[in-house]
Amino acid sequence: MNQLSSHRLFPLAALLLGVLVLVGLAQTVRFRIDLTEEKRYSLHPSTLKLLEGIDRPLHVDILLTGEQLPGGMRRLQKSIEETVRTFNAYSSENITVSYFDPLEVTDSLKEDFIYTLADYGIRPTNLFVNQATGQQEQLIFPGILVSDDTYETGALILKGERGMSAEQTLNASIENLEFELAQAIQKLLYPQKSALAMIIGHGELAEDDGFGMVEALAGRYEVFKVPLEQAKKVEDLSSFAAIFSLGADTTYSERELFLLDQYVMGGGNLIVAAEGTSLDLGQLAGEGALAMPLENSLDRLLYRYGIRVNKDLIQDLNFGVIPVMGGNFGNQEQLVPLPWPYHFQAGRMYPHPITKGLDQVSFRYASSLDTVKADGVRKTPLLFSSERSRIMSLPHLISLGAFQEPPLESEFGLQYLPLAYLLEGEFTSLFKNRFVPEEFAGTQLKNSGNGKVIVLGDASIFQSQVNPANQEPLPLGEDPLAQATYANKQFLENLVQYLTDPEGIIATRTKVLQIRPLDKVKVAEEKSMWQLINVGAPVLFLVLMGGVIGLLRAKRFSRRA
Repeated sequence: MNQLSSHRLFPLAALLLGVLVLVGLAQTVRFRIDLTEEKRYSLHPSTLKLLEGIDRPLHVDILLTGEQLPGGMRRLQKSIEETVRTFNAYSSENITVSYFDPLEVTDSLKEDFIYTLADYGIRPTNLFVNQATGQQEQLIFPGILVSDDTYETGALILKGERGMSAEQTLNASIENLEFELAQAIQKLLYPQKSALAMIIGHGELAEDDGFGMVEALAGRYEVFKVPLEQAKKVEDLSSFAAIFSLGADTTYSERELFLLDQYVMGGGNLIVAAEGTSLDLGQLAGEGALAMPLENSLDRLLYRYGIRVNKDLIQDLNFGVIPVMGGNFGNQEQLVPLPWPYHFQAGRMYPHPITKGLDQVSFRYASSLDTVKADGVRKTPLLFSSERSRIMSLPHLISLGAFQEPPLESEFGLQYLPLAYLLEGEFTSLFKNRFVPEEFAGTQLKNSGNGKVIVLGDASIFQSQVNPANQEPLPLGEDPLAQATYANKQFLENLVQYLTDPEGIIATRTKVLQIRPLDKVKVAEEKSMWQLINVGAPVLFLVLMGGVIGLLRAKRFSRRA
């Protein structure tokens, strides 16, 4: 080989060597560059930390399958796969992905498998797909399964607020992909459970005895019923990641208020679901039930923290129904659904990690909330009533006969009443500059602290409804009369996760992806031009390159001649 030939081969060899080096680096060093404006393919630091701690290979089954999926579902399907592959790029262990159709499970196992998916919150959804033969119904399972060699868990992917368009629901689901996948992985890797307390002894948990909460949180938390009267010191409560007071209808003693106050001052998390109304629902069928103000010493504690549960009732035109006797059919008594504005759904959410993208949350006999001055406390409203609400002052007679006819929309002039507040910051103790209860006289009083408090105006928001057929409590959020499942369970899961680990993966729910729909008018006007560019430009480029190469070859051969 002469010197000229060696000189010509050197650039080619260098290029080949460079390609081989890049391929080798790609196999050993994982890196990505995200050039999207909203950092669509970047992961939250909490997710990255989770992925770095994975100690065994994982596998993700995408259940969203089907040959005739509409464009939006195919986009969601692709986004799930892309998210899994992004996770794998940063994971310390391999995360594989495949597709699995639950409808292909053998008939003998299909029913049990579908029940298992329901336990993970994955419920089938009916789609209507346009085909040449007309519209056809298709059953899909918009969820994922995450597994290792031993265990499995799952998550529902299709999420969104009621009233969203199909495009908005799809976008909200894609925004939430990182959180849902990270949460499923976290459940699989860290099955240990934090302890939560439900206070009893003051009429709490009257509806379901705590079933709804225990069932909703069973996967990640251990829930204990705790009588405050048995707590001897503040340290007896410090082991609980959060404490719930749900629907107390008798007053708390000074020593019990002291225990709760100092728990918050010590950095604890307190959730209070309290109505300002005393109501005997058993009297509704007669002349009506008289709703009266409910006085509770918890009001003093909440007032010091910056919130007041008002002595009133909210009515909302985004309402549900209640069953009433409507006569007999044969030998059977018939239940007739009656519009009931005291049972309503909150569909407007604050864009906070707890509530962003939630579907509607069910409320029953809720009271309104007001904020009051509390220096150092940040107050964030989480849920709101609809734009057609009103407040009924107490005392107030609640009668079934009042809603035999649909309520008048003109009488519902209030908009977006806050139904839940998150309180954060530097709290001032209720007992600052006051005498403490006698039995705690020797206790070092904490005058302030950085706990977190959530206040809701509905005592039953985390309590289950009852199955009319067998009188057994239903999973949290299920409404047997409306035949709907509301987002009470997810709301509960999110708020506990935020309170116990605000900087954890719950923070990924703040991700926002911009919807960039095409301008249909501009598309129609410029369609032909862009078709010409897309088709003609490559052809023109090839022709030009061919001409240039031909000229160069002609010039080279002319020199040799």
